[in-house]
Amino acid sequence: MSKLEPGITNESTMLVQAKHTASHLGSGSRGVDVLATPIMIGLMEDAARHLVDPRLEPGQMTVGVNLNVTHLAATPIGMQVTARAELTEVAGRWLTFKVAAYDEKEKIGEGTHTRAIIKLDHFMAKAREKSPDLLS
Repeated sequence: MSKLEPGITNESTMLVQAKHTASHLGSGSRGVDVLATPIMIGLMEDAARHLVDPRLEPGQMTVGVNLNVTHLAATPIGMQVTARAELTEVAGRWLTFKVAAYDEKEKIGEGTHTRAIIKLDHFMAKAREKSPDLLS
């Protein structure tokens, strides 16, 4: 795991479309045609995941386990949004990130995100124990 050093960064970018809005997702009232908070958070998670997963051993990946994010400003349809993740701490299998999101004008979100390194086969075996018929 020596490839996971604090200070490494990654960015993920998207163009806000109608399907990404608060009104479309139901996280805002009709007419709130701006980037939904869950979509911004997903982009932040995407930046963090793509930062670390390629550096892991075969059969390993990360899953999100904690988010503490503030959505600071609205972003309308048609604007580009970039999420940035910086790995700030490695504590065994626990990875902590500083995350932020920006549209073309300003910072729109910031916070922290924690991911856990898992072994996919073990993780899925435990999930199948809960509902073997659903995950076969």
